Amino acid sequence: MRNISSVLGRLAKSISISLVLLFAVTTTTQAQDAANGAALFKSNACNSCHAVGKKLTGPDLAGLAERRDEAWIVKWIHNPQGMIDSGDEQAVALKAEYATTMAPYANLSEGDIKDIIAYLQAEEVKLAEKKAAGGAAGGGAGAASSDANTLMIIGLVALFVVAVAVIFALNRVTKTLERVIANNHAAIAEAQARNDEETENGSVKFAKAFLKNKKLVFFVVLMFVGLLGVAGWKTMWNVGVHEGYKPVQPIKFSHQIHAGVNQIECQYCHGGAFKSKNASIPSANVCMNCHNTVTASDHYDGNISPEIAKLYRAVDWDPESRTYGTNTRPIEWVRIHNLPDFAYFNHSQHVVVAGVECQTCHGPIQDMEEVYQYSPLTMKWCIDCHKETSVNTDNAYYDQLIEAHDKLKKGEKMTAAMIGGLECGKCHY
Repeated sequence: MRNISSVLGRLAKSISISLVLLFAVTTTTQAQDAANGAALFKSNACNSCHAVGKKLTGPDLAGLAERRDEAWIVKWIHNPQGMIDSGDEQAVALKAEYATTMAPYANLSEGDIKDIIAYLQAEEVKLAEKKAAGGAAGGGAGAASSDANTLMIIGLVALFVVAVAVIFALNRVTKTLERVIANNHAAIAEAQARNDEETENGSVKFAKAFLKNKKLVFFVVLMFVGLLGVAGWKTMWNVGVHEGYKPVQPIKFSHQIHAGVNQIECQYCHGGAFKSKNASIPSANVCMNCHNTVTASDHYDGNISPEIAKLYRAVDWDPESRTYGTNTRPIEWVRIHNLPDFAYFNHSQHVVVAGVECQTCHGPIQDMEEVYQYSPLTMKWCIDCHKETSVNTDNAYYDQLIEAHDKLKKGEKMTAAMIGGLECGKCHY
């Protein structure tokens, strides 16, 4: 009997350990599936159109496993347009509700899609826990408020007692000081009068000695005039120079994120830089090319970024219905780089013809969180650049110029039109 009991005990213990290990392996596998699904969801840019608990460009993915059969989901992700063309009722209904058709993801295996579904179910659990935690926090507010009121009353009583003690102590100290001052008032007044007399006599003596030394007076006046002249010259020289100027803009647009991290070309927004005199400020519709979908909600707990929300208000865009309204308003950007009206600068001539990089004048724009004036933009700064920069002669203008000079050497007639005299910018700018 004892042997049988011992064997049964060991057998039960083995079964218990096996069940625990099986549960642990299953839990770990589910966690790994959800983690792999999260990585696939973000790497394939699914989060740009879909979210759990919120409708974006595509439908809300909360409860997807309950609404759709798993085999249907796999088939839809592999070929959405094919299902629509085949007349599938659910696919046709989605096409009717959402104007944009989802791109096919044939590269995802059936296992990858199941991992994504596991990730979405995990996100649903997190969303439900978050809502439950919010409700529980609201229920305990009354007790916390009551405790806070009790502590506040106790604190006020203690503060009143301390204030009475301090007033009593200060009253005693004040009376003691008054007696000391009364006993020593005469001595203090006498010492003060003596010190004032000695100081006055010393100042008068120094002033008389200084005025008698004519050379010293002349030297001091000359130095004072020189300092005023230098200070005035530096002040006048820097009039209109705003190097380092960084005004507060209506929207905190980060060049570090757009030009640095995302490596967006400068000319995508400032299209006038390569075709006209001015680089131009991009219109809001250029911003909306990306931000009608990109909301940076990952960094704001699922909400739209406050700065992107300012852009939406300016163009009157409703991210829920994805429609534009009629109550638009301009974005009042503050200009940073200003040249005097008498100074002519052509962006296209520098960017296209000379091949000058934007950073040459505007500094490391790709590293600036807030743009500021990097260069002084003075005439001396421009002249120094023109003295050092080599001319790129690989363009038709210099070919025409050489041809004109060759004709001049041969004694032929050379007109102003042959050397660019018919260019509009010579007179109109």
